[in-house]
Amino acid sequence: MARRNYHHGELRAALLDAAEALVRERGADGWSLREASARVGVSSSAAYHHFASRDALVRALRQRVLGELGERLSQEVGRTAGPEAGADHQRRLVAVGRTYIQWAVEDPSVARLAFGAGAPVTGDPASDSTADSTSDTATPPHPHDVLDAELDRLVEVGGLPAAARPGADFVVWAAVHGLATLLVDGLARLDDPRAVAREAERVVRAVLTGLTHEAVPSQGRPTPHSAHTERRTGRRTERGGEK
Repeated sequence: MARRNYHHGELRAALLDAAEALVRERGADGWSLREASARVGVSSSAAYHHFASRDALVRALRQRVLGELGERLSQEVGRTAGPEAGADHQRRLVAVGRTYIQWAVEDPSVARLAFGAGAPVTGDPASDSTADSTSDTATPPHPHDVLDAELDRLVEVGGLPAAARPGADFVVWAAVHGLATLLVDGLARLDDPRAVAREAERVVRAVLTGLTHEAVPSQGRPTPHSAHTERRTGRRTERGGEK
């Protein structure tokens, strides 16, 4: 194996790139930290300076993938906003759903890594890495935060009743992720990317319309949560306790 020299921080990024390539080739579980190290021309001991284990590398890759997806969703929402949107208040959320589904269909192995049922959700990638994680770059938004922000905006402009907002993020996510999973697993098929985009729009608009006309149940609604929303709530609680 030809050895390579990396400047500070470059090896961590190279290992993440190698891991992402291996995920596309073999899935989330079909490779080792040693193989990722060999891909970039370093020993596994050098990789351990950045990642304490293969699971730590996978968690860091998942974090990066989710950040890239969040940034992609935000950019698509930004392109959708504008005078041409008119009174179509659902248009921005349609863009979120469509982009999410297109991303999953285009890159199914990485999508499974990010949201797969077997994905480890505990642990903090930063705590597993011995590399200096200080960076001047802004942290990209998590996809769930993008969805939340757009649902909040929809309430503000009168496109969704405030009473329907609690838990609406999980209702929309369930529908969008469900269609993405059906397409990725081959349980549903569409002819071309334009058909995927149209079906994504139909799903999002149908869900939002249903939420708009939903009656408030007397016993209240369930309160779903995810690993991300739990961490986010924990951070808010900690900040509140410091005041």
